[in-house]
Amino acid sequence: MTRTVFCKKYQKELPGLAMPPYPGAKGQELYDNVSAQAWQDWQKQQVMLINEKHLSMAAADDRRYLQEQMDRFFANESFDSASGYVAPDSE
Repeated sequence: MTRTVFCKKYQKELPGLAMPPYPGAKGQELYDNVSAQAWQDWQKQQVMLINEKHLSMAAADDRRYLQEQMDRFFANESFDSASGYVAPDSE
């Protein structure tokens, strides 16, 4: 049976993550409140930000920046997006 959560990104019941994506309290918060679809959508956004802004996951400031953007993304607040990205036409 698929586990469901009330997704804070999409504001509806959706299938949840199979396991917390991070260790500790932050991972548990995401596991409890973020759907698998929202997490997948964030992963795509995160890759675009890392590539466009040349972020290094070895740099604490870059990790902090991504964490802030992730929190904004899931809270439906304004967040940075890849400015050069143009979504393909959905046909």
